Amino acid sequence: MNVIAIDPGVGGGIGKFTITDGIMAAKMPDGVNAIWDAIPSGGGVAYIEDVPKYCGGKIASSSTAVLFRNFGRVEGLLTALGWRVILVPPKEWQARLNLGGRKSVDSQPAWKRKLKEEAERRFPNESVTLATADALLILDYALELEGIER
Repeated sequence: MNVIAIDPGVGGGIGKFTITDGIMAAKMPDGVNAIWDAIPSGGGVAYIEDVPKYCGGKIASSSTAVLFRNFGRVEGLLTALGWRVILVPPKEWQARLNLGGRKSVDSQPAWKRKLKEEAERRFPNESVTLATADALLILDYALELEGIER
């Protein structure tokens, strides 16, 4: 079974597991054609990090706009290609992996470093970056839920 995990943010990434290629990760592609090219053929299950529905009354930034645009593109493409799509809130996959949550560290950069270090620990054969760390951790969460050994 193919499994794909996506952090759709501007600094996000895609983690993939396929029977033929194993585990791979890449920075979130830029543009609908590049996203299309990054989706493995053959269908499967896709776990997409769910995006916030409310920004606290703040004016959306350009990175927020890219996040929502990428989310819509990814969900639409995967659905059109026959993938089973599962939306997962960050708190859900982070809790399942016992990561402690954002408030367990004193800053956003420290939190991102913690996630990268955890992804490196869980995927020692991958070249983990800040862009791919969340996607790989979501992939680990997805593989566990799907009962797939890696």
